[in-house]
Amino acid sequence: MVFSVTTVNLINLLFIAAGIGVCSLCLLQISASKHIAKDVRQYFRLLFLLILLYISSHLARQLMDGIEGESIRIGLYIVTFVEIVSAGFMAYLMSLLMYVAANPARTMKAIEITLLALLVAHTLIAIVCWPFDFLYYFNESNSYFRGDGYLLSNLCPVIMLVIDVVLLIRYRKNIDGKLSFAFWNYIIAPVVAIILQIPFTGIQFIIFATVGASVYMFGVIIQDLNSQYEKQKIENSRIESDLTLASNIQADMLPNIYPAFPERPEFDIYASMDPTKEIGGDFYDFFLVDSDHLCMLIADVSGKGVPAALFMMASKIILANNAMIGKSPAQILRDTNEAICSNNREEMFVTVWLGIFEISTGKLTAANAGHEYPVVMQPGGDFEVIKDKHGFVIGGMEGSVYKEYELTMKPGAKLFLYTDGVPEATNAQSELFGVERMLSTLNENKDSSPTELLKNIRQSVDGFVKNAEQFDDLTMLAFEFTGGKQ
Repeated sequence: MVFSVTTVNLINLLFIAAGIGVCSLCLLQISASKHIAKDVRQYFRLLFLLILLYISSHLARQLMDGIEGESIRIGLYIVTFVEIVSAGFMAYLMSLLMYVAANPARTMKAIEITLLALLVAHTLIAIVCWPFDFLYYFNESNSYFRGDGYLLSNLCPVIMLVIDVVLLIRYRKNIDGKLSFAFWNYIIAPVVAIILQIPFTGIQFIIFATVGASVYMFGVIIQDLNSQYEKQKIENSRIESDLTLASNIQADMLPNIYPAFPERPEFDIYASMDPTKEIGGDFYDFFLVDSDHLCMLIADVSGKGVPAALFMMASKIILANNAMIGKSPAQILRDTNEAICSNNREEMFVTVWLGIFEISTGKLTAANAGHEYPVVMQPGGDFEVIKDKHGFVIGGMEGSVYKEYELTMKPGAKLFLYTDGVPEATNAQSELFGVERMLSTLNENKDSSPTELLKNIRQSVDGFVKNAEQFDDLTMLAFEFTGGKQ
């Protein structure tokens, strides 16, 4: 006997073919939706693969039904077993989705365990009953018949369906209106399909109902996810615009016009800041306190991003205000620390090196609040690290005292200041750039201007790090004392 081409069979084939086509399109769509969370994509990918397996096995059974032959008989048992088991897995996945959407209390964790237990029971029933023709069997002509225990093959999926109804009713307030409608559609559609099959014997409305309800639910969820994605894109664009504006404001807060003091030939100064994010926590500053005193400082705020930038701006203003009054470096750091500690609930802190250079004598008076050691080159010598006395970080503890020290810079002397982003720049092998490489780069080009010194260091760091991600802000300042007026 061969497969008969009847109106019923053609309708069933049409339902199955349409279901395979629609599920395949859904699979393509979910695979292309890279903006959707990975776990959501994996869920729907598995769901539609199971639906394809279910309707394909159903199609295979219909095509082979009534065709004689031992190999056909074996194939019929296999595809029917796959059809029953895949139906259970489909019911489990849909119930699991409803459970997640309902978002029940922790005490309802038992529902998730129950669903899994029902899935295991359903699979075991299909395996155990297979050899006994209890759920289904095929006669001598390989025609399909339901066995005495056929209803048992639907027991676990039906219990899952009852759990779905309970979840939808009990936790209806937790589920969005459109999604709730899609869930009810999934529950009711198979019942309607079974009722329709009574007057239209043989037509597999259940295939149409299963695919249609699943695709509709998929469409509702994807539409919601896409809507959230578009809103997030708009919000991200706004945040990006705000960060760009904040970055520009931060850059404008720092001296950025060079040459900085074209009317003062006694010295040359240059600084740069490259944050890891749009905005950073490092900063530098330099300004004339009066005609004979130049204040220079470099600092590194704890943390990154917007909080560090806000703290950086406040610290910069307080430091500058104290310096402009004419205080000594130690007094500037002490008073700044007291001002910040008086209202620092976030417990942020900043490391600071601050020096005041007396232009007429070349005397540099400095103090260090937990910052990196300065590097100095005297005329005819090399760049060397000055291991000055560190005080505690600004904002770390009230009552901190800072010690000053003096350096005499002769005409031709240079000063290099930096944040820890320079020596701690890391390559792909997790090696640090280090102070030694920094000194080597400076001494290879020690006759360069401050601008060139910073460019050389940056090139050396980039060459060392290569494609590795920058983990910290990279800020530098170079100063050269050229001597008397020319």
